Amino acid sequence: MSIAKFLVRRTLQAVFVVWGVVTIMFGLRAVSPGDPATLMLGEGATAETIARVRAQEGLDEPIYVQYLDYVQGLLIGDFGYSWRSNREVEAMVIERIPATLELAIAATVVALVIAIPLGVVSATRRNEPADYGATLFSLLGISTPNFWLGLMLILLFGVWLGIFPTGRRPVGLVEAIWTLVAFGSAGDLLTWLQHITLPALTLGTYFTALITRLTRSGMVDELGKPYVTATRAKGLPAVLVRYKHVLRNTMIPILTVLGLQMGTLMGGAVITETVFNWPGLGLRLIDALDARDWPLMQGIIVFIAVAFVTINVFVDALYSSLDPRVNDE
Repeated sequence: MSIAKFLVRRTLQAVFVVWGVVTIMFGLRAVSPGDPATLMLGEGATAETIARVRAQEGLDEPIYVQYLDYVQGLLIGDFGYSWRSNREVEAMVIERIPATLELAIAATVVALVIAIPLGVVSATRRNEPADYGATLFSLLGISTPNFWLGLMLILLFGVWLGIFPTGRRPVGLVEAIWTLVAFGSAGDLLTWLQHITLPALTLGTYFTALITRLTRSGMVDELGKPYVTATRAKGLPAVLVRYKHVLRNTMIPILTVLGLQMGTLMGGAVITETVFNWPGLGLRLIDALDARDWPLMQGIIVFIAVAFVTINVFVDALYSSLDPRVNDE
């Protein structure tokens, strides 16, 4: 199968996944208790006002008509209006994307910088103290809940030592980089780094542990193959064999997990953003849940689903180029 056909198939699968998420979310909204018009207007609204709002919003239409109207709106980029703030949902989602994206990328960078070297060392020094230490670190990282780790980091580095701030996002990464390039001032970039360090460590700890274990197991498997013996017999340096040949062949499963986890980090930052008051999609989703603002909740979930499947398709394209055998699956 060619790469083009492979990607077309993956894209069609992604479209069906997003459609499924949209349908499930709409179904949950339809069966949830409470009248949407009453939620929009408050308990003190008169029956006439509620009836008028229901007619304006199409809530008095049959459920299948509401569903078709909602899907048609999504196809043209219309996510509706927030019941709480009466703002366009797409605007409320878009304005929070940069903060969540920054946090997800920072957590991924932290994980890769720590996990891959640690996994390589653990695999090449099996049954040594370095291997035991990496294994213990992985076990602790996977077992530690994010919310508890975030609170402990705030308590230690924010309250007791006073090294890092405990929340907020006073400046975005794009603005900080622009300030550095345009004016030669690194103050905003340093401020951004200070504020994102603790949330990135909290969100990236589980990911770090997962990639460390995956790298170690992949490296151990590859180191036992005949081509490694052949490269060593040719006199190639051990570092070159590990990082150019063995690690490259280990990267396909790592890329797969990386793609899946990037999508997961986009949607799974809810707890971390809440703990650190980080103004991203996760924090906005919690606010929408508290207010039972269904259009906003649906918009955020649909965006996360689209981001998740888009990242997966991109990863499929990347590792299909690394391993052509994937195209035949």
